[in-house]
Parts: sequence; C-alpha cells; structure tokens
Amino acid sequence: MQCRSPFRNRFPLDEQGRCALCRRGVRGFDAAYSFGFYEDELRELIQLFKYGRVQPLAKPLGRLLASALPRERSFDVIVPMPLHWRKRWRRGFNQAALLAREISRRTHVPVRHALRRVKNTAAQAGLTNAKRRLNVSGAFRARNKTALRGQKVLLIDDVMTTGATAASCARALKAAGAAEVTLLTLARADRRIDFDLLTHDSDPSGADN
Repeated sequence: MQCRSPFRNRFPLDEQGRCALCRRGVRGFDAAYSFGFYEDELRELIQLFKYGRVQPLAKPLGRLLASALPRERSFDVIVPMPLHWRKRWRRGFNQAALLAREISRRTHVPVRHALRRVKNTAAQAGLTNAKRRLNVSGAFRARNKTALRGQKVLLIDDVMTTGATAASCARALKAAGAAEVTLLTLARADRRIDFDLLTHDSDPSGADN
C-alpha cells in the first residue's frame, strides 16, 4: 500500500498492506507510483532516452508518467532526482529533470531543484538491499535546509529498482522540511520474476540514475 512493491503473496505484509521496509521506515518516501514494469518496449524506450540521449522522448514518456499519477493527489512542488555533476556532464542532461518538466507542464506544479547529489556513488547493480542503502547513504543534500517546510513533494525518477536511492533522496527532502514525499517513476523492476533475482538481489535494470 505504501511502496507499491509487487509480492508473490500477502504474507510479508501487515494488516495495512505494508512491507517490512515500509514498517521500519527504511524507505523514506510515503507513497510510490509507476507506469509499468521495467521490461519489453518500456525498457527499450527508457534506455534509448537515457543512454541513447534521445531527449525528444521526454514528451511521450512524460505523458505515460503523468497517467500513473492518481488524479486525486495534489502537490506543492516537483523535485527531479539529481545527478552527480560528473554524470550529468558525461550524459549532457538529467533525464529526471526533463520528465519533471513534462509533469509540471501538465499539472502546473512548479519544479524545484531542491537537492544536489554530493557523493558520486558506485553503480547499484549487483549490490544487496543493505549494500544499496549503504551506497547511497548521505548521497543527497538539500540546497536550502528550510526551503520545503510543510510542503508535499513529488519526487521524479525514471526507474525504481529497490527504492534505496529514492529513500535516501526522500530522507534529504524531509530533512529540508518536506511534510510528505511521493515517488513517481516511469518503471519499476518486477523482482518477483526471477528466483536468482530474489535470492541474490541483483539489479535487472542496471539502473544507476
């Protein structure tokens, strides 16, 4: 109910439908929504957008992203997942920022680059859940410690795998005063599919922002 992670059955969930990570407050964000799973055509489009640098894809992908957001939800500000400056320099753009701009255009909610990535973390692929959380711990910092006081924040990214990066980002947003953080991504990894994925906790997306 909180992180929207898919499970094979409901046994890992409590009476409110929360998984163990959400119950312990590890995730940091209050809700998460995705358009689809990171597979097939959606995966190809995201990789073309992100690694193929086809920036015009931001518009149609933004339309898909907007359709995943419940209409009854309202937000005060949209914050894109920040890239470390080295990665942004190599890629030439931040794909999350382009998607955030599309969501802003449709919702009329302003975009604010409220966070910066202060640590150039190692790739998340192949790391366990615990190591992923450690890898991104302290990776984000608010540009202004009180800029988001009392505000409902919509955090935008392209892919969610375990949620470790988003959780670290959400904690930094709440440290800056955000009252609520909702994660919106184009795709999420379906970690139910492959038994090796479940037991070894590898990353099918290879996602590292």
